[in-house]
Amino acid sequence: MTDPDATMEGQALEWREGDMPYSTQFGDHFYCQTDGRLECGHVFLAGNGLPERWPSEGTFRIGELGFGTGLNACETWRQWQGADRGKAILHMTSFELYPMTAAEIEKALSHWPEIDRERQSLVAAWPEAPGGIIDLALSETMRLTVVCGKAEDTVPAADPAFDAWYLDGFAPSRNPDMWSLDLMQSVFDKTKEGGSFATYAAAGFVRRNLQAAGFTVERRPGFAGKREMLCGTKSALRA
Repeated sequence: MTDPDATMEGQALEWREGDMPYSTQFGDHFYCQTDGRLECGHVFLAGNGLPERWPSEGTFRIGELGFGTGLNACETWRQWQGADRGKAILHMTSFELYPMTAAEIEKALSHWPEIDRERQSLVAAWPEAPGGIIDLALSETMRLTVVCGKAEDTVPAADPAFDAWYLDGFAPSRNPDMWSLDLMQSVFDKTKEGGSFATYAAAGFVRRNLQAAGFTVERRPGFAGKREMLCGTKSALRA
């Protein structure tokens, strides 16, 4: 994996409507302009059958393509804390090319008072010069790992056996490399039998790449009037 002492050069951001980050490199917002937190619940949690699938013991592992502002991590952690999860541990691993600074995360997530506690904990633990492998024990039952670098290099090097995936890169039309067949194959290879994925993306080539990798893919209604999103599973028969 990447050098844990390495740091990454951040991408250029514009701030729209005060606290909404926009990537000038990829020409895209970091989250849904309607409400990114509610989109996380609709697309990534519900699309992966969460919180219903969370166990009462052991470790549940979520992989994520694109950490961005940390919104998905904070909202997932918020819902995890409100669930009857017994002694289980949640471990989220995100793969991110351009990690934000703590100040940028703070500004972006201040939009949602519902995740104030999670945001404050994340920002307090975030390194001054983020890069390499960021591994944070945010609580006794929540561990966050952010692997900085190109996902096509870092995902194949990750430990296998993810229970669920959040595929949350920039829009396929803006960042097609994040949705390539090679990367979708790596995601499939690192998924447990019976594991799942969900994404807001519904582009035809994304669906075809996920199917070619081995996932059973389902179309569902998207968030906030978007016609479709994709989710699916890795069945034992196709492993």
